[in-house]
Amino acid sequence: MTITSISATGVRAVPEPPPRTWIQRRLVDPFLSLLKAGLAPSSLALTAGLGVAFGLAPTFGITTLVSTAVALRLKLNVAAMQVVCHLLSPVQLLLLLPFLRWGATLLGHGHEVANLSLKQIKAMIKTDGWGHALHLLWRAELGAMMIWAVAAVPVVLGLYVGLRPLFKKFIARQEEAEEVAVAA
Repeated sequence: MTITSISATGVRAVPEPPPRTWIQRRLVDPFLSLLKAGLAPSSLALTAGLGVAFGLAPTFGITTLVSTAVALRLKLNVAAMQVVCHLLSPVQLLLLLPFLRWGATLLGHGHEVANLSLKQIKAMIKTDGWGHALHLLWRAELGAMMIWAVAAVPVVLGLYVGLRPLFKKFIARQEEAEEVAVAA
């Protein structure tokens, strides 16, 4: 059975969508409605951009807290930002060592961190003590955060500008599909 749609462009037959599965009705649809949560396309684009930036931050343990605080402060979708942040966890792990090495190079300890491994950290703790190891890693982390902060700005801007038109189209399609479903 087809549904007829009457608009300013004329009468057209709109094919009936395929029946929705239990997973789509019970899991996918509520999840998608939670993610879009009535936000404008520009807010969703900013949420995604900031989620990517926070998801790639070279730190562990504070990403969730910081991204939640920023989302609440800017009145963005907390759930969507957390999903984006946590989906990027594998990439965050892959980038952690390069960020630490670049950060150590930036702050003057690059030669000590260049090929640092867990075995070398253990040996450093045994010979020089915790103080030296923590000082070295702290400086590397500080430098990594500085590099990340500078790199995050163009990433967020690029994603914001690039995703805004996509989210406009997505939301327009969703609203059109909801109108057709209500009319039927």
